[in-house]
Amino acid sequence: MVKAAGTLGRTGSHDYLLVRASSIIIFLYTLFMVGFFVSTADVTYQNWSGLFANVWMQVFTLLTLTAVLIHGWIGIWQVLTDYVKASGVRAFIQFVFSVGLIVVWLTGLFVLWGV
Repeated sequence: MVKAAGTLGRTGSHDYLLVRASSIIIFLYTLFMVGFFVSTADVTYQNWSGLFANVWMQVFTLLTLTAVLIHGWIGIWQVLTDYVKASGVRAFIQFVFSVGLIVVWLTGLFVLWGV
């Protein structure tokens, strides 16, 4: 039996709910961004920076980046435990993906808030 050390939730059903909730957040953000691009005739730097000057947009973007982190973390763990049986290879691949997800999240944090 595979230990749940790589999961984000406490149980499988908790992970299931986290993946579903994060996918809803990612879908809503995608819908919003598609709506922005469709409704804006000419996307300029002023339009783009004006959109992200709003605190609610920064929070929504950070929430979406967190959802991507959670979704990717749980998803890669589930896929790797199903298809990669060698524990050393699985741990290395999971480590690489986890570092990549954390780098994306931190980059978003620094870009959004200028930390």
